[in-house]
Amino acid sequence: MPSQATRVSLWGFVNAYLVPQDDGLTLIDTTLAQGAGRILAAADRLGAPITRIVLTHAHGDHIGGLDKLKQSLPDAEVLISARDARLLAGDKTPDPDEPQRKLRGDYKGARTKPTGMLVEGEHVGSLRVIASPGHTPGHVSLLDERDQTIFCGDVYTTLGGVATSARGKPLFPLAAMATWDKQIELDSAGRLRALDPAYLAPGHGRIVASPLAAMDAAIARGA
Repeated sequence: MPSQATRVSLWGFVNAYLVPQDDGLTLIDTTLAQGAGRILAAADRLGAPITRIVLTHAHGDHIGGLDKLKQSLPDAEVLISARDARLLAGDKTPDPDEPQRKLRGDYKGARTKPTGMLVEGEHVGSLRVIASPGHTPGHVSLLDERDQTIFCGDVYTTLGGVATSARGKPLFPLAAMATWDKQIELDSAGRLRALDPAYLAPGHGRIVASPLAAMDAAIARGA
């Protein structure tokens, strides 16, 4: 069975995903502001409303379309981890128990405020929340338990081949350049691999079926 998600890609570079649920579509990430119209058009083709927006992390290429989408979807839930919600609001203060590393990447923030928080182990419909920090302090991934698709945000990328964002591929180094803590990120990559996903759905690149061997190789390169 193929992944049930519909990938919406902006310029072939950055992805959002529409995941069917009993009450409509869950949108995972929003690409950039220019991608909002493309996402809405894709939902229209699927013939279902977007009832919630789930954000894997607060980097600008994942939350950039949020404000425009929320204008068109005023009743949609907006969910993100509590840690990255602070980054979404512009608060870059580190937690005392975190590695005191410089935040990297674009934290442009958004006017839209979350309506709820993503918590490790909880479910959003068929999607189980998996804490996967490292790329950002509060990064999360989502496992669709119906078909074992892991929506990994930027824990892995597949542009130019499967890689972790602890160590990117030469054809796509940007995710690795924006990673906050490479060792924590690599630990999260291993955690996602241990879930034995059938499909790897990244923020950058195509969905990969039967990804386990490629994930193992990516982890080994990043170690």
